[in-house]
Amino acid sequence: MNIRLSPTLKCGIWLKASVAVLGALFLLAACKAQPSYVEQHSLADFDYRKRHPIVISEVPENFDIPVGGEMRNLNGSLKIAVAAFAQQSEQDGNGFVEVLVPSGSANETAVRAVSPQIRTALKNGGLDHDRIIMRTYPVGDMAASAPVRLSFMRVKGVVRDCGNWPDAMRSNTQNTDYYNFGCASQANLAAMVDNPADLLGPRPMGPNDPARTNVILTKNRAGEVTAGEYATGVGTSVSGVAQN
Repeated sequence: MNIRLSPTLKCGIWLKASVAVLGALFLLAACKAQPSYVEQHSLADFDYRKRHPIVISEVPENFDIPVGGEMRNLNGSLKIAVAAFAQQSEQDGNGFVEVLVPSGSANETAVRAVSPQIRTALKNGGLDHDRIIMRTYPVGDMAASAPVRLSFMRVKGVVRDCGNWPDAMRSNTQNTDYYNFGCASQANLAAMVDNPADLLGPRPMGPNDPARTNVILTKNRAGEVTAGEYATGVGTSVSGVAQN
């Protein structure tokens, strides 16, 4: 049975259908335009190693020598420490040590007396005289006893901008770390690494052992096991306390 619809009713049905289709398309477009939670954040928001990277850079290595107003000679421990600092500058730096002596301080006379002894201790540590650079720095407080600073440039791993709390410890519903999270751990790791080049890449392998190589090849040709043989329980024992 065919039912004839009036033109007005047909137009209304088509209009409702068009509105429904356009609404669905609009919702799909809105969902596509709205970025997801992951897209709103970078990798640094989830990884403290990316947010607080260890940077390999050249920074000064300093050693401050306390000098009292009545001091006229370096004691034995200070001489040893200064000589060791000179050796460290040869190993970790470029072999140049800058000696910064205070000017205008209360201990200026004492500093003048011990400065030649500091140079001698640096030479005993292996530095040539032309690698010791003497400089002065002004002291604003004439009543202060300023130290003598030894310094050389070396390559270190450092972490910058630690202790920055832009958002404090406010709670968030996105379960992201607070900004300063992991910065102290990164800084401690950078300070503990003896050779900063290890943070850039692995060290090359050392030379192989020809004698061990011959043993391995001989066993391989004979069809024997080339790996170490371990039996269950070898090297272990139960103490008498545990048996009681």
